[in-house]
Amino acid sequence: KVLSSPHMYVMLLKCPSPPLALTHFFSYLNLLTILILSRGKCGLSNCITRYLVAMAAADLSVIVSEVILKQIGDIYLDTSYLFYTPVCSFIHVISAAAVDSAVWLTVAFTFDRFVALCCQKLKQKYCTEKTASVVIGTLSALLCLENIPFYFTFHRYRNIHNLPWGCLVKPNLLYHAAWITFYWLEQILVPLFPFVLILLLNALTVRHILVASRVRTRLRGSSSSKSIILLFTISLSFILLWVTSVAHYIQYRVKGFYKSRGFFNPLRMFEEAGFMLQLLSCCTNTAIYSVTQTKFREELKNLIKICVVSYHGSVKCSHLHPFKSVPVVVIRNVKTFNYCFN
Repeated sequence: KVLSSPHMYVMLLKCPSPPLALTHFFSYLNLLTILILSRGKCGLSNCITRYLVAMAAADLSVIVSEVILKQIGDIYLDTSYLFYTPVCSFIHVISAAAVDSAVWLTVAFTFDRFVALCCQKLKQKYCTEKTASVVIGTLSALLCLENIPFYFTFHRYRNIHNLPWGCLVKPNLLYHAAWITFYWLEQILVPLFPFVLILLLNALTVRHILVASRVRTRLRGSSSSKSIILLFTISLSFILLWVTSVAHYIQYRVKGFYKSRGFFNPLRMFEEAGFMLQLLSCCTNTAIYSVTQTKFREELKNLIKICVVSYHGSVKCSHLHPFKSVPVVVIRNVKTFNYCFN
């Protein structure tokens, strides 16, 4: 989020950022995930696929806005247009909206699976591709609107060539009742309420599966068991990677604001560790899909093979034709052929 407390304003500090190569790697992984899931050949229902594609897109937007534009931009692009005050304010808005969307889409997916497993009467009406699209669109629109006030909380740090430069929170907002109320609501919406909601929904789902032995027998070995495994792994990953931020939030509310903001302050390190794990949560879903979904793993292998073969073909062709590089794809098996041309 933009602030760690309503009593503190943002300073233009250069903090360590993730390596560029690692950031690019996770960005490509999310792009591959979107591509593979969009083809609909992973053995999942259209409803689940909609949610997973939306979650991957939200994760990618977090990497672009929060990691690349904000964290890496602070170090490598500190003299660029990214520090122009209107642009800087807009980046803060889209970054907050991206984080909120990634969190609440996980909640929406968890609730969808809860309905599918525990509410058989509601399942036919709610667990559909159309409903998933409506939920995703509504959540995205509401969360974008909810973060718009952040744009108006900043003013320039200084003027450079008569242009407003940098983003500082307006001091008169820090003790304004409306701002403090908005800040509290924002912190409850993310991360506290989603964290509790995911814990509750998963607990109810586990209880339903364990109590209803007939349901458990029917699900054993069926395609539904894959969605259960997928649900629990995604939820567990979210809980583990967000628990530090939730603990810091509770600790701050109980103990209050800490004055020392040095990098070696234990509470500051605790806060930064939680922030790092938040960003990591946007990079784990591809690994989860690869481990839990056999068909997704096969599609990913085929796509990587195509990329590698295309790259080597391009290199070989460039040696033969120094002024022209044409990718050459060698089709080695039927699966690769089908993936290329289906």
